[in-house]
Amino acid sequence: MLDLRVFGESEAMARVAARLDGMNGAARVRVVDTVRPGSSVVSADVAHDACDEILDELERLAVPVQDVSMARVELVGQLAGRKPETSLVWADVVSVAGSNARLVGRYLAFMAVAGVVGCYGVLDRNSILIVGAMAVSPDLLPIVAMAVGVVGRDLRLAWRALLTLLAGLTVAGGFAALLALLQDRLGLVPAGFSVHDTVLRGIVDVSDETMVVALFAGVAGMLAIETRASAGVGVAISVTTIPAAAFVGVALGLGEADQATGALAVLSLNVLFLVLGAAGTLLLQRWRGVRH
Repeated sequence: MLDLRVFGESEAMARVAARLDGMNGAARVRVVDTVRPGSSVVSADVAHDACDEILDELERLAVPVQDVSMARVELVGQLAGRKPETSLVWADVVSVAGSNARLVGRYLAFMAVAGVVGCYGVLDRNSILIVGAMAVSPDLLPIVAMAVGVVGRDLRLAWRALLTLLAGLTVAGGFAALLALLQDRLGLVPAGFSVHDTVLRGIVDVSDETMVVALFAGVAGMLAIETRASAGVGVAISVTTIPAAAFVGVALGLGEADQATGALAVLSLNVLFLVLGAAGTLLLQRWRGVRH
């Protein structure tokens, strides 16, 4: 269930309340006067599958966006005979995507940490460290935001999410390159290490496995964002990005730039299929909602 609040002048709020009271999916509509004279707040309980229609109606009533708030309310238990609501709320998806597409310092810090841990994983041929780097990386967020922008035909959102993703992967690869270069200069690179025979060598070659894994990881990523389970699924997404970014960084740091090109191609292809998987999942859900 969603808790809708609309703030404005009392006369306008009376019209809003009357309209909401006659719409399917809105219940317990009430108007409360505020401290400011001549102003009121309309509140209502809104069903998930009616959210987008109600928001469109508020837009037609010329209610400013900044005067509308929507909060998700988790019910304790379920009413007898009722199934839990699982409808996709497009407004909620877009709101989350807008937040995830922002380039913030915390996101870059996590990507830097992922690059450092990934660098050690590559140099030490340590799969546990590689998994640790994938767990730290938050690159799932801009990837899914990009898919939302594509499906919603919001090129500004998609472009902003793409730039955020590129900045994060650049930071991860850059930190891996700097650390690899520093260890090389100090003679700390493990004896016998070579980018030609590392356990990650397979990521520089494009294969059907690369595309299939990325496609279905995109599906999982979209579903995870919708159910607020992104922390658990982020590792599955990053398996297609962080190892390649770390490999590119290590190759550049050790002066093996020619070895980085294959990993860059795989990384680019992975991102493309991640977005396709996420966008396809979202399109299917919207299509089912329209049919329903």
